[in-house]
Amino acid sequence: MLGTEKFSAIAVIMNSRKYSNATFEEIGHLVKAIVSLVSKCCAKGAADDCYDNGASALSAKSCDPKSPFPKHPGVGTCCLHKGLERKLCLADLKQPPKEFSTYVEQSNEEACNSFKTDAQTFSTRFLYEYSSNYAQTPLPVILNSTENYLSMVKDCCTSDKSTSCFLRKKLERQPLHLLTVMSNRLCSRFASYGEDKLKFSASIMFSQKVPSAEFKDVMTLAEQGTQVLANSCGFFTEKNIENELSEHVKQVCHKLSKDHRISACCKKTSIEALLCLHSMPAAEPIKLLTLQLPTSEKLCKKGKNQELNKYMYELARRNTKLPEVFIDKLYESMADVVQKCCSSENANSCLQKKKVQLSEEIKTYISEGNELCGDYNKYQFSEFKARLIKTFTSRTPKLTPKRAEELAEEKANLASTCCIINAPPVYCKEKINKVIRKLCNREPCILQ
Repeated sequence: MLGTEKFSAIAVIMNSRKYSNATFEEIGHLVKAIVSLVSKCCAKGAADDCYDNGASALSAKSCDPKSPFPKHPGVGTCCLHKGLERKLCLADLKQPPKEFSTYVEQSNEEACNSFKTDAQTFSTRFLYEYSSNYAQTPLPVILNSTENYLSMVKDCCTSDKSTSCFLRKKLERQPLHLLTVMSNRLCSRFASYGEDKLKFSASIMFSQKVPSAEFKDVMTLAEQGTQVLANSCGFFTEKNIENELSEHVKQVCHKLSKDHRISACCKKTSIEALLCLHSMPAAEPIKLLTLQLPTSEKLCKKGKNQELNKYMYELARRNTKLPEVFIDKLYESMADVVQKCCSSENANSCLQKKKVQLSEEIKTYISEGNELCGDYNKYQFSEFKARLIKTFTSRTPKLTPKRAEELAEEKANLASTCCIINAPPVYCKEKINKVIRKLCNREPCILQ
């Protein structure tokens, strides 16, 4: 129906998204095999078992240790099966999306040189790089965005007024590219967190950017935003994510319009307002009463951690400079403690025994996180790292200079990746797990 060229392009996009860490060559081999199979078996007069036999041969090739196709740790398990079960298992494999973008758009001159040298290779490589970096963007958006870019390059590289052509077309393209970037960022978080965890994460984001906001309003917006992504990020969804996000932005602007930074963002177009809201730095913390842990009765009350959510919301707006990924990890650890105690025979006694130590560990964790991220954002990186080395040396005089340097490098790496707005959640969770283990002053440690 699409023709070989269009079908091949979509196959590149689909497989680059599915295997976002595969090499260009691996994707090329896989797409070539798929196109060959389809062109042979969808032709008139093809045998009834052509596709089934061809797919079986492809799955056998995937199981060959020397296979040129994308590598995946689950391939070995799939290859223990046979027939249809093996094919379905292999088809279900996909690599986790990239948390760090590697896509860099070529300059106009570079793009035109590549396009004029070999238009087909240029297009295929672009589709691979763009799609693998924005693997969580809803399929209709990525298809529209890639087609738009390639059309721009074709038109402008064959135009007598190439520079003015690119200037005009890139300006027209900006909203579409911005939608691609933002929907990928939001859908990636949805894929990493899941619905409930993302709802909590969104509530922390709002509480830190607008600490004066009411808990009820924050939770309403968090639930609504999460529902938008649940409706729009699915592979086969028919929901238009641009329309859905625009409606969500309107609700944010309506409920939080008293905040001058929010109202400034809301003067922009919907997609620009979304970027503005998402990129907005945390506000200064507001002065509030000392926060106390909720009672066991409240914590164990049925209702999906409502009291714990409220406690974390209060904690976040008192510590607005502590990045969301740090609070997410703290919430996860606390939820585990609460769940275990609440399901024990005597929940009140269990929580009371842990309360003092838990409060101390939370205080230490927040203090260390605030200090690390505060210093990172306050000092130049070289000075920040020098201060870390000095801190390690003063705290542990027996440390060798080399070991102090190694520890400082480790912490500097954590800060540079996780003390920033919209830090990558999966990567930072692993890094922060190590920090929590090192912070424990007692054994066993409650927060794990």
